[in-house]
Amino acid sequence: MATIDAGGSGGLAEKVISYDATVRSVVAMAKDPGFTPENWAPLAEFVAVDEFERVGTWLEVSNWQEYTEFLTKWATSSAFDTTLLRISELPGLVYYEVEERHQRQDGTLDVVRSLSVFVFNEEGKICNLEVFLQQPR
Repeated sequence: MATIDAGGSGGLAEKVISYDATVRSVVAMAKDPGFTPENWAPLAEFVAVDEFERVGTWLEVSNWQEYTEFLTKWATSSAFDTTLLRISELPGLVYYEVEERHQRQDGTLDVVRSLSVFVFNEEGKICNLEVFLQQPR
């Protein structure tokens, strides 16, 4: 069952939930021929594209273009689903914890928990995304 803490109650948690729904809708199109990183444009509406920085689970850093290229490779290689575990909003940031299930093309199912920290700029756009991962041995 999901835990929701709207302590910051600035609507940022709702933006993260909408961001996640947009990721899901674009991922559903990712296996179509002709899909490109430009198809992630609906997601860019949530993001401060020029200042965006993502720090991944191996501390790799990417800008918006690099991140959408990463998303395209990921989305075309597996099917996924998530379950919201917790979401908490503080002023200017949201903690978003989910259980992720990734079904690989070879049939392998990977189940992990991730915590994403979304940092927003003064305009309410995502400018930083940091991802933390728990996975079985």
